[in-house]
Amino acid sequence: MNYKYCGKSGLQLPRISLGLWHNFGSVDNFDTATAMILHAWENGVTHFDLANNYGPVPGSAESNFGKIFKTHLEAHRDEMIVSSKAGHDMWPGPYGDGSSRKNLIASCNQSLKRTGLEYFDIFYSHRYDGVTPVEETMQALIDIVRQGKALYVGISKYPAHLQQKCYDILKEAHVPCLISQYPYNMFNRAIEKETIATAAENGSGVICFSPLAQGLLTDKYLKGIPEDSRAAKATGFLQREEVTPVRVEAARQLKAIAERRGQTLPQMALAWILRDERITSVIVGASSVKQLDMNLHATDKLDFSPEELAEIEKILENPEISMCRF
Repeated sequence: MNYKYCGKSGLQLPRISLGLWHNFGSVDNFDTATAMILHAWENGVTHFDLANNYGPVPGSAESNFGKIFKTHLEAHRDEMIVSSKAGHDMWPGPYGDGSSRKNLIASCNQSLKRTGLEYFDIFYSHRYDGVTPVEETMQALIDIVRQGKALYVGISKYPAHLQQKCYDILKEAHVPCLISQYPYNMFNRAIEKETIATAAENGSGVICFSPLAQGLLTDKYLKGIPEDSRAAKATGFLQREEVTPVRVEAARQLKAIAERRGQTLPQMALAWILRDERITSVIVGASSVKQLDMNLHATDKLDFSPEELAEIEKILENPEISMCRF
């Protein structure tokens, strides 16, 4: 595994991190989850990305990670980066959602209990809720660090017009924003407009989630929508109507380029993100050890020729491909 310094800090992250958003909750196979986490660790993935609401049920991904950590990885705590977040709906009532100081600090305390950790390496504000003053949210992150509950802080999915304000508040308090987390993939390039540049200018690393567009940048939907896929489920994050003929055809064309490069489509899609030196890491999900292992090999070939990039750009320039939801 290759590693990269995160923004203007002394902390290195693996170019590929493991996210526990899907397939690590109480409804999932615990043995499979254990095998995936251990395989990631054994192959140099030192960063595991959580959030308080990951499951289902909410909180169960953190609880399962805590059990796996306690049994298999506790001796390696100082070699690991564990991150978590708070800000999305977690428990009933007025305090279990949003960006308030009340929610963030309570959530951090609960997440530490579920994981059994003494501290998080990174703790994020998972989103801007549109109501809470940014000053309040950033002060909560500052205090979480000063209380010893996290070593670093980050922001996730914050709108571009508030990004600089977050960085300024944190910098003034001498708790700089280590990292900024956003969705980014070949079909969602919104952060290219200004978000990546603003982060780089302020010394913040950038880590990307949904790098495979919830499976659209894989082979999964090239021959229709499988019954066991996310798009086939009424409650799935990827909706059936988002698997459009235009996007499927784009994936087919991209796959042909990947095959010429000696890669799978997912491997090329991950490498394409990491081509930008301002990107610190990408967060991959996994449903099996085999799938995870295949994607980890994306770092075997990160270089692109000018001709390859031009060919990819021609495919992606179709506005009907863009999907900025993730």
